Amino acid sequence: QVQLAESGGGSVQAGGSLRLSCAASGDVSMSYCLGWFRQPPGKEREGVAAIDWYDSTHYADSAKGRFTISKDNVKNQLYLQMNQLNPEDTALYYCAAGSRRSEYCLATDDYATWGQGTQVTVSS
Repeated sequence: QVQLAESGGGSVQAGGSLRLSCAASGDVSMSYCLGWFRQPPGKEREGVAAIDWYDSTHYADSAKGRFTISKDNVKNQLYLQMNQLNPEDTALYYCAAGSRRSEYCLATDDYATWGQGTQVTVSS
């Protein structure tokens, strides 16, 4: 059973950057979808960025041009570089892995394995 652990969250001022990391305890290279999700206070979890089996990347509109997802198959790590952060990015951020084939890998139903989350807080 693969386990995921996020790190790199924290507090930052608007306009700042953070890099989130997700360490997998096992091999996730066979996962069809690897993604980052977030859940703002009082809201539903939403897809932010994903990378699929073909190494194609997919982004929510809110993340395009600001966030970059990447992975290191050797280290079993997934990353999310977040730039130009704003208060609307404040949320608990989760990484996830899934084997279900999906066009964009941005739906929660595409994933079976989740980390515990890391908090990102952006102040104005």
